Amino acid sequence: MSAGQVLPEEVIAQDFQLKLYYAGKSTEGVRMKAGPRTLSDLPGMLSGIAQSEIEVVDPLPIEFSQATPVIARPTQAMQWLNAHHDRSPVTRHALVVLESIDAIDLAFDTFVCALLEGHVDTAGYPEYNAVVGGVASHWDEATGDMICRAVVGWGGRGARGDTDRTGSRILTSLLTNILASHNAQGLATVERPVPAAGRGGLVCTHCGFASAHERAFYCPKCGMRLLRG
Repeated sequence: MSAGQVLPEEVIAQDFQLKLYYAGKSTEGVRMKAGPRTLSDLPGMLSGIAQSEIEVVDPLPIEFSQATPVIARPTQAMQWLNAHHDRSPVTRHALVVLESIDAIDLAFDTFVCALLEGHVDTAGYPEYNAVVGGVASHWDEATGDMICRAVVGWGGRGARGDTDRTGSRILTSLLTNILASHNAQGLATVERPVPAAGRGGLVCTHCGFASAHERAFYCPKCGMRLLRG
C-alpha cells in the first residue's frame, strides 16, 4: 500500500453462495421369497407410480469400487461417470442424490429407478422438487433372501416446499406395491450390508460378477451363493 492510500474502515465485499439440498426417505426392508423371477419382478413394483421409463441399475463390479459422485475427487468421479454415463438423466440425478445421502450403495444394491413426481427441465433432468427413486434390493447375507426397500429422494438448487410430504406419500405407495408382490413375506428388520475395504470379493461362477463386497456370501447381482475355499 502506498503512503497516500488509506484503508477503508469497512471493506465492501460481494457475497457468493450456492445452497444444495438433498433429502430422501427409505422404508424398512421386505423379505422376498427367492425364485427365478424375483429380480425380473422388481420393475413391476413401480407400476402405477413411475412417470418416466423405469431403469434397472445393477450393483457395480470391482473395477468401479471407488465410484463416487463427487467432482472434487477426480479418480472416484471418473469411475462414477464411466459406470453411469449411459444412464438416463433421471437415473443419474437419482443416483447423485441417493448415493450422496447414503440411501443406496451400489456395492450390493440393485436399484430400480424412475421419476415418481414432478417435472424435468429441457435437458431431461428432474427439477429440484421432483421426487425420484423406486426400489432398492439386496441379498440377506444370513439367509440369501432378497430384501427390498422403497427409496425416494429429491433435491438440488432451491427451496424444499412441500416435497417432504409428497415423498412420504409416494414412499407409502411403493411399500404397498412391494408388499402386494406374490413373493413378499412381510417386513424384515435387516441391517444393510457394509462393504469391507480391501481387494474385493469373489467372482460369481453363475453370472461372472466380480463383487466389490469382500465379505459377501451371496452374489450382489444374481443372488447365487458364492463358492469360498
